[in-house]
Amino acid sequence: MNRTKPSSWMGYALWAAAAYNIIWGAMVIVFPLLPFQWAGMAAPNYPELWQCIGMIVGVYGVAYAVAATDPFRHWPVVLAGLLGKVLGPIGFVNAATHGRLPWKAGWISVTNDLIWWIPFTLILAGAYRSYLGSRRALAPEVLQFALRTKVQNGTTIAELSKAAPVLLVFLRHTGCTFCREALSDISEQRQSIEASGARIVLIHMGTEEHAAQYFQHYGLQDVPRISDPNQALYRAFGLGRGSLMNLFGPKVLLRGFHAAVLKGHGIGRLVGDGFQMPGVFLVFHGEVLRSYRHQSAADRPHYSRFVDDEPFSRVRMQS
Repeated sequence: MNRTKPSSWMGYALWAAAAYNIIWGAMVIVFPLLPFQWAGMAAPNYPELWQCIGMIVGVYGVAYAVAATDPFRHWPVVLAGLLGKVLGPIGFVNAATHGRLPWKAGWISVTNDLIWWIPFTLILAGAYRSYLGSRRALAPEVLQFALRTKVQNGTTIAELSKAAPVLLVFLRHTGCTFCREALSDISEQRQSIEASGARIVLIHMGTEEHAAQYFQHYGLQDVPRISDPNQALYRAFGLGRGSLMNLFGPKVLLRGFHAAVLKGHGIGRLVGDGFQMPGVFLVFHGEVLRSYRHQSAADRPHYSRFVDDEPFSRVRMQS
């Protein structure tokens, strides 16, 4: 099952750390005495040892470059880097306090260590949240509970998933412009989704009567749906409530204006939990093949591509 994807800035931060480490390490290797001259310190008797440190720093840069391709998957690299960036300044303060190093040499700790504390910590926190969400969605007892849930005509998700892959789409509250945008996208992509062999199931927080009228506006009145006002299924699949940044951050407000005003989706009466985050899951024969948990309310997955990429194609061919 796919994990929650990291934010794009996380990759950029690690690319920046990689470039910095490689450049700084190369400088130390080529000009080993330069940092000592900047700090007004005596040159070491064995500059080769300092050059070895430069090589280690450069190797960390290569590791950060690899981690930048998937920050959550390569979280051990980020953790090792953060530990070094925390222990380094501690060691410097200890040496400077006892007079073994001049305080003005501490500028190296600022650029080498301190400025990376916040981004590395946020990456690790995001990786941990992704891990917890994956564990919740993969727990056998959770899946057993979820698969017993019935759509409006009385058929369970388990029964639907035995006949065909099921695209479970968890919606935000129906007054949300992004919920309206999602339903419009699903309506436009429905033919492609169903042509791939998948079947759509919509999960919402309103009443069945409200959903019947609401989905009819998008031509989705005949799509299987589940009313989940208590958000039991949302929790079962690891979909939590969003923070203020998830719901009202700059990206969300900008996308909200575009969707509501420029694209004409508008906004409506809040029906459901306004803080509930949405998500998308692909279930086949009782197994979650793929998942997408929104990092912000403004995220916009491409539903037909979600069911028609290579891994799903292989499963479809084998079935």
